[in-house]
Amino acid sequence: MAGVNARARRRRGAVESLGAVVLGFESIVVFLGGLVVYGLADLPAGLPSWWGIVAGSVLAVVMIATAGLLRHRWGVALGWGCQVLLALGGLLEPALVLVALVFGGMYAYATIKGGALDRRNAAIAADESNGD
Repeated sequence: MAGVNARARRRRGAVESLGAVVLGFESIVVFLGGLVVYGLADLPAGLPSWWGIVAGSVLAVVMIATAGLLRHRWGVALGWGCQVLLALGGLLEPALVLVALVFGGMYAYATIKGGALDRRNAAIAADESNGD
């Protein structure tokens, strides 16, 4: 009788699913990018190099948290903010610009194409419910 009180799972849209995958994998690369900034001591004079690890870790955690918030429009916008922060990291380590371009492109695809898929699926569901 375990299934008697179980709630039905909320149906996730394509934007939420695809965006979460992109942000999840990107968080790993961002953490490793923080290690690169630490190892190369690319921070401005006066800042200890371990701040590279802190910045990479914080941004990675924010990306993971954002992946869980993509059901909201502001969650998608927060994901774009993470992309901008990563691109700004290119001021410290130019290789981060390449990472930002690659993952930014994947996030753009996830949000744009995923939105189109969600709209199409909603239209199909509406047609099916009107046909009954």
